[in-house]
Amino acid sequence: MTTTDEVDQLLRHHGVQVTAQRLAIMRAVSARPHATADELTDDVRAVIGSISRQAVYDSLGVLVDKHLVRRIQPAGSPARFENRVDDNHHHLICRTCGSTFDIDCAVGAVPCLTADDDHGYEIDEAEVIYWGRCPSCRRSTT
Repeated sequence: MTTTDEVDQLLRHHGVQVTAQRLAIMRAVSARPHATADELTDDVRAVIGSISRQAVYDSLGVLVDKHLVRRIQPAGSPARFENRVDDNHHHLICRTCGSTFDIDCAVGAVPCLTADDDHGYEIDEAEVIYWGRCPSCRRSTT
């Protein structure tokens, strides 16, 4: 997403009312993948001024529901948001500092993993999170 017009068109295409707040949130998510709602609130405030935390949460909820933004919820961490949607990728997270990276699925098509027993479900997604310590955190503890 590079221009406001492109974001505007994307929102309209998905039936989302275009507001200055939503435009700013979409651009903030694009600029800082894997940010928390609180971090995004700070980013949006720096651009448009006053916006309530609740307005950001509400807008993120709409954007997630419309599949314009993806919410990931790593264990022990607040929800994080990214605009990389509709592809098959996973995440790598540092246990110490929380840095998060996208990892492309090595297998291929969604859901990319086959359950041993699907219990009658139609599985359409598999979420994998790789946990470890990033190089900086590893260096700081040696």
